[in-house]
Amino acid sequence: MRRRKVIKKVLAFDIDHTLGLPRTPIPDEIAVLLVEALKRFEICIISGQNFDQFLKQVIGRLKLPEQSLLRHLHCFPAQGTQYYRFTDHWEQAYCYSLLTEQATKVSEALEQAARELGYWDESIIEGGDKLIDNKHSQVTFAGLGLKANYEEKCVWDPDCAKRNAIIARCEELAPEFEYKIGGTTSIDVTDRGMDKGFGMRHLMQVLCVQKKDILYFGDMTQPGGNDYPVVAMGIDTITVHEYNATIEALTGIIGILA
Repeated sequence: MRRRKVIKKVLAFDIDHTLGLPRTPIPDEIAVLLVEALKRFEICIISGQNFDQFLKQVIGRLKLPEQSLLRHLHCFPAQGTQYYRFTDHWEQAYCYSLLTEQATKVSEALEQAARELGYWDESIIEGGDKLIDNKHSQVTFAGLGLKANYEEKCVWDPDCAKRNAIIARCEELAPEFEYKIGGTTSIDVTDRGMDKGFGMRHLMQVLCVQKKDILYFGDMTQPGGNDYPVVAMGIDTITVHEYNATIEALTGIIGILA
């Protein structure tokens, strides 16, 4: 007997390298495809970025035929530790903030580890930039700062060796937190158990769907990557290393349903 093909109800996406270049507005092709996908699926975007970046990189790029389509867009910043939904405006449904002393301990551990290993250099960052970003529910270390250009970021740690070394030391200094590699130069730190898997489980509750109903797109799907908790849940995942692969896959999915 032939198995019936399962039609997904939810498409979920990382942002950097999946929908576009890091901290850069998504390209026109992705924006068009996301609008078409919103007509057919519930869409989830889950990333280490904060919600302001979601607005700049993704939401502000969507040319919607009607604003009500945004009700099918679910945004999970800071690795799923925050959730924003649209009614007639964007509202924050939850934010699991770190305590002040937790954020301080994480920041100190990241700085100490990076200094010991020779990966802390404030002289390279622009004025107003920083190497550590406190996003309330997540603390992020950015090896070259938040504003470094993409080309410089790509060559800083392509094999993740620097970040894995920093994480190994941080796990000695502050083992109660969860450390995940993201983007090109980032380490995202949350309270233990508060990762993309947490966000996806919450999404499943909100939408009353099961794991088999979801298809996830991400670039850091290897163990230790910030997309790996989704893979570990057993959710079907497409690993992409650049947004052109997402364009190709999403074009095919929408084409089948057209």
